[in-house]
Amino acid sequence: MNRSLALLTAAALLSGCQTFAPSAPDGTPPVEDPAVATPAEQPQVYGSFSQDTLLSLLTAELAGQRNRFDIALGNYVQQAKVTQDAGVAERGFRIAEYLGAEQAALETSLLWTKNAPESVDAQRAAAVQLARAGRYDESMRFMERVLQRQGDTHFDFLALSAAESDPDTRAGLLQSFARLQEKYPDNHQLLFGQALLLQQDGRAQEALERLEGQPVKDRPVAAILLQARLLQSLERNGDALILLEKGIKRHPDDKRLRLTYARLLVVEDRLDEAKGEFASLLQQFPNDDDLRFSLALVCLEAEAWQEAIVYLEELVERDNHVDAAHYNLARAYEALDEPDSALIEYALVGPGNDYLPAQSRQSELLFKQKRGEEAAQRLRQARESQPDYAIQLYLIEAEAWSTQQNNQRAWQVIEQALEQFPEDLNLLYTRAMLAEKRDNLPLLEQDLRFILEREPDNAMVLNALGYTLADRTTRYAEARELIEQAYQLNPDDPAILDSLGWVNYRQGNLDEAERLLRKALQDFPDHEVAAHLGEVLWAQGKQKEARKIWRQALEQQPDSSILRSTLLRLTGAETL
Repeated sequence: MNRSLALLTAAALLSGCQTFAPSAPDGTPPVEDPAVATPAEQPQVYGSFSQDTLLSLLTAELAGQRNRFDIALGNYVQQAKVTQDAGVAERGFRIAEYLGAEQAALETSLLWTKNAPESVDAQRAAAVQLARAGRYDESMRFMERVLQRQGDTHFDFLALSAAESDPDTRAGLLQSFARLQEKYPDNHQLLFGQALLLQQDGRAQEALERLEGQPVKDRPVAAILLQARLLQSLERNGDALILLEKGIKRHPDDKRLRLTYARLLVVEDRLDEAKGEFASLLQQFPNDDDLRFSLALVCLEAEAWQEAIVYLEELVERDNHVDAAHYNLARAYEALDEPDSALIEYALVGPGNDYLPAQSRQSELLFKQKRGEEAAQRLRQARESQPDYAIQLYLIEAEAWSTQQNNQRAWQVIEQALEQFPEDLNLLYTRAMLAEKRDNLPLLEQDLRFILEREPDNAMVLNALGYTLADRTTRYAEARELIEQAYQLNPDDPAILDSLGWVNYRQGNLDEAERLLRKALQDFPDHEVAAHLGEVLWAQGKQKEARKIWRQALEQQPDSSILRSTLLRLTGAETL
């Protein structure tokens, strides 16, 4: 074949990405346009191609124009292997990278660097693809070659890719980073990469020291953000704020720095300053509805209800974060004591993260207004319109009736739910708790043991059954075994500590019961725990201290039935 014709045709093919465009409305090409792509170090030289190769590449280009990128990519990958031509390999790599075809991108990047060993772009592409594939040592070698040729490196990407790898891999990379750092002490990405890997190893202080050795004025934004996160993890929020303030002075238009600064102000409860920062950001980026939503939430946190309403209504008008906006509008109206407006907003929350909280709050508001039947009707309608949420909606209604001390209605709701979902564990657990209130302990035990057959390590159910046996029967040894199983699964749960203390009391181990119940009350100052601890102290002859604990609990929970029944049983009166 005529060599000049081959070169001309190949050149036309390899510049074909100018016509290789998808039908997407934004006209984004699947690969970089040579007019804007990174220029090669030297003019690309192509070899002669066979007729079969030319036909394959022409087919690829035509396929690309028709949005058959799978054919285009397959042909380019095949011909990159056949021709070992750097230009064909690069073209295949660009298409693969655009399509997110990782294996093809790796293969073509390695072919590209093999056939263009002096190309910094090729070395960098191979390094990135090897990092994505988890071949970190090989990636490091290619990245070092880029560094030697004074090209722009991606050590930060390499470190990020390896951050979730195993400890031995990270340790090996850290050694490689340290070795290169000795040769190139001023390379910011090497410092940043080391800090990332150290952070992933839980060595925050060492990571921080790596970054602090570099003047703030010389640090890229990513390094400042990482240092701020490290300072936060070390509970040095004040230092993080100072660092971010300096960074913002150097990079006043950097959105990430300013957003991190604003969020940290919220963490530090400097809400007025945070509002100012978010408002300034929103003024700079008026179309950023994530910022608008964040500002609304900060206003809610600062109890600036009317300001929050303004931003939330803007979100609804802009059709962004709509359900969350309605939910938080309802919260604001509740705080302003406008329950009717709140109910309207809760009713507008559609399926999603805020749907069930909205249904729950709507029900609470209606029950508070003595509109329980209306709440029940709304929940029935919600179950019909959103059957995927039916179980949770049944539970919301049952809980609402139970809170109103209408256990019969709660029972009816759960029974109706179980007719529809007879083996749902959440419904069975709720029925078990209601059965205890109806003194139907056999049904309680039946339901809880059914759950344990399917979830033997369910600490909450183990504890519930164990506590009930300790409190309502004389099966203390069995109760203790169940509670101790729960304790092994979750030793820091105050409810389990309370149960363990109570079963010790039932078995006559008063000192151990007191120790456990004191810890439970300290961790969770609950009226039921206080009732138990007071009873143990009363049994030990420490009536004065028992009365003090009961009095404090009654101040917090004056309508506690368990406290009043305990007082009546032990002192003969419901009050102190």
